[in-house]
Amino acid sequence: MVREISAGGVVVQQKDGEWWVAAIEPAGDASSSPTSKKRQSGKKNKPVLCLPKGLVDPGEKALEAALREVREETGITASPVTKLADIKYMYVRTWGDGQRVFKIVSFYLLRYESGEIDHISEAMRVEVARAAWIRLQDAAKLLAYKGEKQMARQALEYVIAHTDF
Repeated sequence: MVREISAGGVVVQQKDGEWWVAAIEPAGDASSSPTSKKRQSGKKNKPVLCLPKGLVDPGEKALEAALREVREETGITASPVTKLADIKYMYVRTWGDGQRVFKIVSFYLLRYESGEIDHISEAMRVEVARAAWIRLQDAAKLLAYKGEKQMARQALEYVIAHTDF
């Protein structure tokens, strides 16, 4: 079984007394990840929303990869606060070799620093259809994947518990 190591960021910012989190909608079938599928919900297809994440490059640390992926996929820069957790799951590649993959994604809580959300390169549009701020309070309902929903819940618990954040 193939192993993949990835890292991602839960980027938060406070605006008008509410916490917001950066989310992405992966681009259709052009994306080479399991997050590229549309999820069926009721009568119509809803866009898949997920957290920015990607493979850790050789020689790169997981936190460095998380910060890079956030920058590339959302257009914003962020600073690290704390590691939230590792998510582990298996999937079968729907492209190329069709192999089973054991994936570990390290997620970090990050604080927004600068940049404009969705201001990304045209080359990145192959992977990301759009990036947007969503209310952190709603993120666990809006994100598509169980592990990422849990990361949103943990981020919300963190910002509530750390009022000086």
